[in-house]
Amino acid sequence: MLAASTFAAPAQAQVQRSPYGPPITLDQAKRVVAAAEAEARKNNWTVSIAVVDSGCNLVLLHRIDNSNLGGIAVSQDKANSACLYRASTRGAEQALAQGGLNIRLLALRGMVPLEAGIPIVVNGQQIGSIGVSGVQSNEDGLIAQAGADALK
Repeated sequence: MLAASTFAAPAQAQVQRSPYGPPITLDQAKRVVAAAEAEARKNNWTVSIAVVDSGCNLVLLHRIDNSNLGGIAVSQDKANSACLYRASTRGAEQALAQGGLNIRLLALRGMVPLEAGIPIVVNGQQIGSIGVSGVQSNEDGLIAQAGADALK
């Protein structure tokens, strides 16, 4: 409970987190990655894209040619963070930027306060999460959102 309340920035305190649902399937994960990759390629961005299921297990990892190697791990970390805390990592990034007691976010196991970890919600249930890394944080976020929206 401390993790959930600590993660909530003042502006996000009213955010409803979706309950965990059945795990995302490989076919669904492929659709998510295809949509995310299309957004990245549209902008000539090279990134790594990770999709985890509702149990935070890696389902699919996709690295666009010539994307930086560090993005492989970071994309997985962002996806796991969104899964563990059932919230976009953008909220943690914004809360940390405010400073003060929000620095506690750094002590939360698996917390990645960088934009582009987004829960994948279908029928009101979180079936997985997507994480993207390789360009600027806000650009990673646009790619991740395109992927998360693929199943809506």
